[in-house]
Amino acid sequence: MTDVGTGRRDRASRERPVRAINSWLIGAAVVVGAFQMFLLPLILLPYGAAWGWVLAVPVVLTTPFWSLIHEAIHGTLIRRRDRNDLCGRGLAVLYGSPFAMLKIGHLLHHRYSRTRERTEIYDPAMSSWARTAPGYYLRLCGGLYLLEVVALPLAALPAAAIRGLSRRVDAPDSVAGPLFERVAQPKALQQFRIDTAVIVLLYTAAFLAYGGYGWMLLAALGGRAFVISVSDNAYHYGTDLSAPLEALNLRLPRLLEQGALSFNLHGVHHRHPGLRWYELRGQFVDEGADYDLSWTTAAARQFRGPIELG
Repeated sequence: MTDVGTGRRDRASRERPVRAINSWLIGAAVVVGAFQMFLLPLILLPYGAAWGWVLAVPVVLTTPFWSLIHEAIHGTLIRRRDRNDLCGRGLAVLYGSPFAMLKIGHLLHHRYSRTRERTEIYDPAMSSWARTAPGYYLRLCGGLYLLEVVALPLAALPAAAIRGLSRRVDAPDSVAGPLFERVAQPKALQQFRIDTAVIVLLYTAAFLAYGGYGWMLLAALGGRAFVISVSDNAYHYGTDLSAPLEALNLRLPRLLEQGALSFNLHGVHHRHPGLRWYELRGQFVDEGADYDLSWTTAAARQFRGPIELG
């Protein structure tokens, strides 16, 4: 019994420095968010508009920022669930969309991947490439993030209205119905409303801080929207519809993989969604897995457009 207890303590001691990285990353994300929204316009922009180019930094950091929220969604950002969810909510507020909706939507993605959720697929009996392409490309080039943001007005609706909306938008090839149904649940809706109010206040204050340079913040959010939307389905585009657990492992240089918090090892994540980001590389090696494509190839091939259901 002593040996077992000692082993557990030793393992916990080895893991503690790795877990502490998340705390530093959360702090860094908050600092970058505060800089983007307030410090830049209030301190640097008065010295010249050229400082606006610094907004490229948070755009480039979009993937690790989202990856932290993703860890919170799966309950692996911080060991204590209450603190994990609180940090997830805070990061999601900086992101611009309530954590409750992001969490519900992402978990539905895991449940219905390649069944109800298959963004690039269209049924030729119901539509055509030409009719599907405009909406597809809009979503690919920033529309996904736009949908996450424009859902904020739902917070003003009563639960019954949201449930009614869920029935109207429900479709076999969409998760919108079950998403709205779950958002209308009392606890989720309460958090959704509180976080929406904070987002509106925070971003209103940020645009006021930018004043006439508000277009710069809007451009930075547009960059975030593009990165998020292009990355979202790159791991699933063209994969087998009969294999809901299938996702692609995409090759990145090791330094960029660490910067993305191993999000490129998406196939491993879908098979083991409870693993923390720093455990994915070990699982990838243990499984003898290989990369399916490079990240750039996977992202670029989505621009071929919608794929006919075969």
